[in-house]
Amino acid sequence: MLSQTGYAENIVTFDNIEPILESKDLSVAYGNTPAIQDVSIQVPKNSVVALIGPSGCGKSTLLRCFNRMNDLIPSAVVSGSVNFSGQNIYHDDVDPTEIRFRIGMVFQRPNPFPKSIYENVAFGPRINGITDDLDALVETSLKRAAVWDEVKDRLNDSGLSISGGQQQRICIARALAVNPEIVLMDEPASALDPISTQAIEQLIQELSSEVTIIIVTHNMQQATRISDYAAVMMAGEEHVGRLIEYGTNDQVFDNPKDERTEAYVTGRIG
Repeated sequence: MLSQTGYAENIVTFDNIEPILESKDLSVAYGNTPAIQDVSIQVPKNSVVALIGPSGCGKSTLLRCFNRMNDLIPSAVVSGSVNFSGQNIYHDDVDPTEIRFRIGMVFQRPNPFPKSIYENVAFGPRINGITDDLDALVETSLKRAAVWDEVKDRLNDSGLSISGGQQQRICIARALAVNPEIVLMDEPASALDPISTQAIEQLIQELSSEVTIIIVTHNMQQATRISDYAAVMMAGEEHVGRLIEYGTNDQVFDNPKDERTEAYVTGRIG
């Protein structure tokens, strides 16, 4: 079976910078079923990286590796390494809970807690023992998530009482409240209407000057609009969970090196 080394010429690496996140020979299996295989990828700081590829190619599994969310799946077996700011997050002495604060996550469907908008955003800081200036922290986080003006008079209302697009931005604010260095997003706009989707995309572009964002998306137009880099994964018996191409947005979408990348981004396969 072809390893990623067979695609090495298609994978951009960065010699002049130290990536904030880097996986090396990362593989995940659920029981005896491989999900991703030998994925090595570097993520520059303050960039937006889009993970794209057909359904079942391992994009969400890869994303969950980056903050050890796969630890919560009993059948998941992870090998290889993920280095975050120079530290292998899978080392035995690393606390996964701490990693999940530093590398936040936003899921496909908005999942606000059944608490007030205020308490949704304050949850992470409270868990971390932060009790001073919570009002200011909540306000700042909601402003960073571009939803403050819409909810500032409703902070005591349930996080479940607002629109889906607002809920998703509340979830982003909740992730931002603990000041993460990376935010992972798993199809964050797939359940939203076009106006809410546009708001999320604009927010991603604004946040990328402050945090690194890795996003899974099936929407090629969205990926071209918001990403700096695109990583293409492939499904199929021989290539399941393989990273076949990784490069700048322009390179992957306008001048792909792999014919399967071209077929996927042009819609000939999916």
